[in-house]
Amino acid sequence: MSIPRTSVRLTYPDCAAGLDVQAVMLDLDGTLVNTLGDFDLALNGMLAEHQWPQVEPAFVARTVGKGSPYLIRQTLLHVGLGHNGVVDEALYERAHASYQQHYSRINGQASHLYAGVQQGLEQLHAAGLPLACITNKPTQHARELLQQLGVAHYFACVHGGDYFARRKPDPLPLLETARMLGCAPAQALMVGDSVNDSEAAHGAGCPVLLMRYGYNHGEPIEGVPAQGYLHSLAELRYGA
Repeated sequence: MSIPRTSVRLTYPDCAAGLDVQAVMLDLDGTLVNTLGDFDLALNGMLAEHQWPQVEPAFVARTVGKGSPYLIRQTLLHVGLGHNGVVDEALYERAHASYQQHYSRINGQASHLYAGVQQGLEQLHAAGLPLACITNKPTQHARELLQQLGVAHYFACVHGGDYFARRKPDPLPLLETARMLGCAPAQALMVGDSVNDSEAAHGAGCPVLLMRYGYNHGEPIEGVPAQGYLHSLAELRYGA
């Protein structure tokens, strides 16, 4: 993997000074790709298989972002399959295995790139910045999805929630990925859509920009600390 030698100044609306960075790390769900349709299909496929109640898309939108273990446990609680906020471990394991089978089957079928993502990735690539995708989705699912959508070639590496010992909002994935990309965390920009990305970036000492259209558990993104907020990845441009 090539190591960046110089910083690139990235500019975006509401920040005339810009940010000097040597690499860019990007979240996947809610940042690059609208995957709510896939989550909805996989979750309700799992629930239907076991004749459990279905969930609404609004619930899925509020709950995604912290990885499949969290999503599945919250889903089981939501449909009344827990007790005092706890899900039986054997029940969870059965649901998790079923969910992963359904997700593997439908991965990408109901997902699409957000407007401006293709252009934004091309602009960052043209700037000579190494790009990494850091997601809480399983690594294999993430790689397959990026490949299906035709953008996998932009990324030097793709790290899912199962790649490191801990996942976002822990800073470990960002710290390790910055190291792999050959730069200090302060020179590795994180682009995400939720408080998970913000907390991980701040914990790692990385600058962070957040997408206004993402999930963020149903809460307004402007309330989450960041260097800035974007309507489109294409707003992120480079200059001298």
